[in-house]
Amino acid sequence: METRSKLLLKIRPEIPSAKIYKSMSNDEAFQNKTLRPIIKMQNDLFIAVFKNYISKRKNVFYELTLQKQMAYIENAIHKDMKFRNSLKGMVIGQFTIEEYELYIINSSALNKRMMNIVKERLLSSIQLFEKLEILEAV
Repeated sequence: METRSKLLLKIRPEIPSAKIYKSMSNDEAFQNKTLRPIIKMQNDLFIAVFKNYISKRKNVFYELTLQKQMAYIENAIHKDMKFRNSLKGMVIGQFTIEEYELYIINSSALNKRMMNIVKERLLSSIQLFEKLEILEAV
């Protein structure tokens, strides 16, 4: 029977551009080896979660200009601690035990890297957050 760690590693996408070099810091290597593949794998979930976040806040997001929508995403991730912790949990829950042990050594710096990658993913998917108008038949 395969272990949880082997199964988690098996389902992660490969990111050819996420290279690891001996000259890299431990944090950068962890980012490329662990964080980026997990965040890529969880992308659809992050989008669904952010759509729910918008909805729970009375859809104000849809009334904003593009610049303000971008700021809204950034504020949600960096200032709303409940939302931020939820996003972190979605990533940390995909760690192997070994990765978690590396993560807790420098969790503060790794959390910053993690949230910046998630923010960039949401910003690059901003067109997916357009409000869908329901057309009524006449």
